[in-house]
Amino acid sequence: MAVKRTTSKRKIRRTVSHVKVCINAGFNNTIVTITDLDGKVLSWATPGVCGFKGSKKSTPYAAQKAAEMAIEKAKGFGIEDADVLIRGVGPGREQAIRGLHLSGVNIRSIVDRTQTPHGGCRPKNPRSV
Repeated sequence: MAVKRTTSKRKIRRTVSHVKVCINAGFNNTIVTITDLDGKVLSWATPGVCGFKGSKKSTPYAAQKAAEMAIEKAKGFGIEDADVLIRGVGPGREQAIRGLHLSGVNIRSIVDRTQTPHGGCRPKNPRSV
């Protein structure tokens, strides 16, 4: 009778001192994602995960709490410095950056990656009420 030996693989804990923080600030929600420099996700948070529901998700305070929660999840990786990439024009843009700063992360650079049309297709007509 063969005896099966089970070996448990230990999860190797990485230390990442420099990360990218991607903030997607829409009109109804703010998504904060923390990745390493290769783009592998370390942690993420949204106001919905923090307990905000409905119209409260689109507030600046909810975006700040989401940024703080994402940093708390990723603190085990040894984060010190961050490059911030912002996309969108929602109300939580500046407050999410303030939440990162309050969490003790050194912000190296802030880049705005919001897509703006220049030329291209004709926009839709505005809604007439």
